[in-house]
Amino acid sequence: MEIQALTRYARMSPKKMREVARTIQGRKAPAAVEYLMLVPRKSARLIAKTVKSAIANAENNANLSADSLTVKSAVIENGPVIKRFKAGARGTAKPRVKKMSHIRIVLSDGAAN
Repeated sequence: MEIQALTRYARMSPKKMREVARTIQGRKAPAAVEYLMLVPRKSARLIAKTVKSAIANAENNANLSADSLTVKSAVIENGPVIKRFKAGARGTAKPRVKKMSHIRIVLSDGAAN
């Protein structure tokens, strides 16, 4: 059975988040959370929060044990972009692009549906 959790509009660029999300795929869910707590990056905190939510979904909605779950996929999708401008030299405007991400964590217990 597959359980998923989704965090939308996380204020961090998808490229930075994918670096951390790539490292937890295939790990056991509790081990993935422990690993993410040791990574000193903001993206690790956001992904850990989503993994914990997926574990809670599995325990409360599907009556699954957290120990039997593995991270099947951790997908970081592009979110909307906020475009701003900052004053530059000689009256010019320098663009600032503030990117957002959507985090999708899918956990699996290994059993077929």
